[in-house]
Amino acid sequence: MQRYFINTAKENIEGDIFITGDDVHHISRVLRMQPGNKVVCCTKDGFEALCEIVEITNDQVSCSVLEWMTVNHELPVSISIASGLPKGDKLEWIIQKGTELGASSFIPFNAARSIVKLETKKVGKKLERWSKIAKEASEQSYRNIIPTISEPCDFHELISLAKGFDVKIVAYEESAKQGEKKNLAKAFDELQVGGSMLAVFGPEGGLTEKEVSKLEEAGFIICSFGPRILRTETAPLYLLSAVSYNFELSR
Repeated sequence: MQRYFINTAKENIEGDIFITGDDVHHISRVLRMQPGNKVVCCTKDGFEALCEIVEITNDQVSCSVLEWMTVNHELPVSISIASGLPKGDKLEWIIQKGTELGASSFIPFNAARSIVKLETKKVGKKLERWSKIAKEASEQSYRNIIPTISEPCDFHELISLAKGFDVKIVAYEESAKQGEKKNLAKAFDELQVGGSMLAVFGPEGGLTEKEVSKLEEAGFIICSFGPRILRTETAPLYLLSAVSYNFELSR
């Protein structure tokens, strides 16, 4: 069943649901759907409705709600991924696969060793592309919501944002080299169902000792992800997989 996200909350839907934007072209031209075909519409507050297409125009697809569904595909905890800006399309990979694995938001930041420095005039186009990737990955993986993606911030702004999270961790390769094994489990023990975690990952060159010290002073738990050193685009996926196992599959 094809899924589409709409920018309306369930409480504001009184009659039909209207699908707009690029999804109209996808429904009418790519899938060649007709009135009577069924789709799933996801509201911006995470509810799903089984709908029947009533009318297709150039600007919108009108759908009638057949049934509100109660299936929840979201992680029982909220995980935000803060990535030091990596090179190339690695952040796109992190957003796509991280969305599939259940991340609730992505926060790119300029780390000391980030080679990429986004120009202000390019941020808008980048955000638009990142958001499209997250939307398509959410549809593919049956998410109830689309993760939010922040504008790239600096390190000090990241520290300030961290105050709003219940648990904060930083992945640090030096901890892995030293054989640290318990801190990730400790962080999971502190994180309650319904709670929020911010996980910080460095760029290709890793985080500096100064950055890690600043994060530790701000209440971050320094974690290793096992004895192997993971790439900047792999480590967030390891964490999200571990979160799913700990909070979903092992309970």
